[in-house]
Amino acid sequence: QLQLVESGGGLVQPGGSLTLSCAASGFSLDHYAVGWFRQAPGKERERVSCISGSGNDGKPVYADSAKGRFTISRDNAKNTVYLHMNSLKPEDTAAYYCAAGVDYSYYDGNCIRPYTNWGQGTQVTVSS
Repeated sequence: QLQLVESGGGLVQPGGSLTLSCAASGFSLDHYAVGWFRQAPGKERERVSCISGSGNDGKPVYADSAKGRFTISRDNAKNTVYLHMNSLKPEDTAAYYCAAGVDYSYYDGNCIRPYTNWGQGTQVTVSS
Protein backbone atom coordinates (compact mmCIF):
# COMPACT_ATOMS: atom_id res chain seq x y z
CA GLN A 1 0.00 0.00 0.00
CA LEU A 2 1.42 3.34 -1.08
CA GLN A 3 1.34 5.77 1.80
CA LEU A 4 2.69 9.18 2.75
CA VAL A 5 2.67 10.27 6.38
CA GLU A 6 3.40 13.83 7.46
CA SER A 7 4.61 14.76 10.91
CA GLY A 8 6.22 17.66 12.72
CA GLY A 9 3.40 20.17 12.80
CA GLY A 10 2.43 22.05 15.91
CA LEU A 11 2.03 25.40 17.60
CA VAL A 12 4.94 27.81 17.28
CA GLN A 13 5.41 31.49 18.05
CA PRO A 14 6.00 34.00 15.27
CA GLY A 15 9.64 33.93 14.26
CA GLY A 16 9.99 30.31 15.31
CA SER A 17 10.91 27.24 13.32
CA LEU A 18 9.45 23.86 12.51
CA THR A 19 10.54 20.93 10.41
CA LEU A 20 7.89 18.86 8.69
CA SER A 21 8.59 15.31 7.58
CA CYS A 22 6.94 13.32 4.81
CA ALA A 23 7.72 9.63 5.11
CA ALA A 24 6.81 7.22 2.34
CA SER A 25 6.01 3.56 2.69
CA GLY A 26 5.11 0.95 0.12
CA PHE A 27 7.13 2.69 -2.61
CA SER A 28 10.43 4.48 -3.11
CA LEU A 29 10.42 8.26 -3.43
CA ASP A 30 13.63 8.21 -5.47
CA HIS A 31 12.03 8.90 -8.84
CA TYR A 32 9.13 10.94 -7.52
CA ALA A 33 8.80 14.67 -7.35
CA VAL A 34 7.49 15.60 -3.94
CA GLY A 35 5.57 18.74 -3.13
CA TRP A 36 4.52 20.44 0.06
CA PHE A 37 1.14 22.13 -0.10
CA ARG A 38 -0.84 24.05 2.46
CA GLN A 39 -4.41 25.11 2.87
CA ALA A 40 -5.81 27.56 5.38
CA PRO A 41 -9.53 27.75 6.17
CA GLY A 42 -11.37 29.63 3.46
CA LYS A 43 -8.34 29.77 1.19
CA GLU A 44 -7.24 27.84 -1.86
CA ARG A 45 -4.57 25.21 -1.61
CA GLU A 46 -1.11 26.61 -2.27
CA ARG A 47 2.00 24.75 -3.38
CA VAL A 48 4.67 25.93 -1.00
CA SER A 49 7.65 24.02 -2.33
CA CYS A 50 8.57 20.96 -4.31
CA ILE A 51 11.65 18.95 -5.05
CA SER A 52 12.46 16.97 -8.15
CA GLY A 53 13.31 13.30 -8.11
CA SER A 54 16.78 11.95 -7.64
CA GLY A 55 17.16 11.51 -11.38
CA ASN A 56 16.87 15.28 -11.70
CA ASP A 57 19.24 15.90 -8.80
CA GLY A 58 16.58 16.80 -6.27
CA LYS A 59 16.24 20.41 -7.39
CA PRO A 60 14.02 22.57 -5.17
CA VAL A 61 11.39 25.08 -6.23
CA TYR A 62 9.76 27.55 -3.84
CA ALA A 63 6.69 29.72 -3.89
CA ASP A 64 7.40 33.41 -3.33
CA SER A 65 5.85 33.10 0.13
CA ALA A 66 8.46 30.49 1.07
CA LYS A 67 11.62 31.84 -0.54
CA GLY A 68 14.34 32.65 1.93
CA ARG A 69 12.49 31.07 4.84
CA PHE A 70 11.70 27.46 3.88
CA THR A 71 14.07 24.75 2.71
CA ILE A 72 12.97 21.46 1.19
CA SER A 73 15.26 18.46 1.25
CA ARG A 74 15.10 14.74 0.70
CA ASP A 75 16.80 11.80 2.37
CA ASN A 76 16.50 8.87 0.03
CA ALA A 77 17.98 6.48 2.56
CA LYS A 78 15.09 7.30 4.89
CA ASN A 79 12.57 7.60 2.04
CA THR A 80 11.59 10.96 3.52
CA VAL A 81 11.24 14.54 2.36
CA TYR A 82 11.53 17.43 4.80
CA LEU A 83 10.33 21.00 4.87
CA HIS A 84 12.40 23.16 7.18
CA MET A 85 10.49 26.31 8.02
CA ASN A 86 12.14 29.33 9.64
CA SER A 87 10.93 32.84 10.51
CA LEU A 88 7.37 31.60 10.67
CA LYS A 89 4.56 34.12 10.40
CA PRO A 90 0.92 33.93 11.46
CA GLU A 91 -0.02 33.76 7.78
CA ASP A 92 1.85 30.45 7.54
CA THR A 93 -0.88 28.89 9.67
CA ALA A 94 -2.47 26.09 7.65
CA ALA A 95 -2.80 22.37 7.20
CA TYR A 96 0.31 21.18 5.39
CA TYR A 97 0.23 18.22 3.03
CA CYS A 98 2.90 16.39 1.11
CA ALA A 99 2.25 14.73 -2.20
CA ALA A 100 4.29 12.63 -4.60
CA GLY A 101 4.11 12.25 -8.34
CA VAL A 102 6.29 10.35 -10.78
CA ASP A 103 8.98 12.72 -11.99
CA TYR A 104 9.89 13.30 -15.62
CA SER A 105 13.04 11.80 -17.10
CA TYR A 106 14.31 15.34 -17.73
CA TYR A 107 14.35 18.51 -15.65
CA ASP A 108 11.94 21.15 -16.97
CA GLY A 109 12.66 23.83 -14.40
CA ASN A 110 9.79 23.08 -12.10
CA CYS A 111 8.10 20.17 -10.43
CA ILE A 112 4.54 20.63 -11.52
CA ARG A 113 3.46 17.03 -11.80
CA PRO A 114 0.29 15.01 -11.39
CA TYR A 115 0.61 14.39 -7.68
CA THR A 116 -1.16 11.08 -7.24
CA ASN A 117 -0.21 10.16 -3.68
CA TRP A 118 -1.16 12.43 -0.81
CA GLY A 119 -0.62 12.38 2.92
CA GLN A 120 -3.25 13.11 5.53
CA GLY A 121 -1.79 16.48 6.51
CA THR A 122 -0.28 18.06 9.60
CA GLN A 123 -1.44 21.30 11.20
CA VAL A 124 0.90 24.23 11.63
CA THR A 125 -0.28 27.09 13.81
CA VAL A 126 1.81 30.22 14.21
CA SER A 127 0.55 32.33 17.07
CA SER A 128 1.74 34.12 20.16
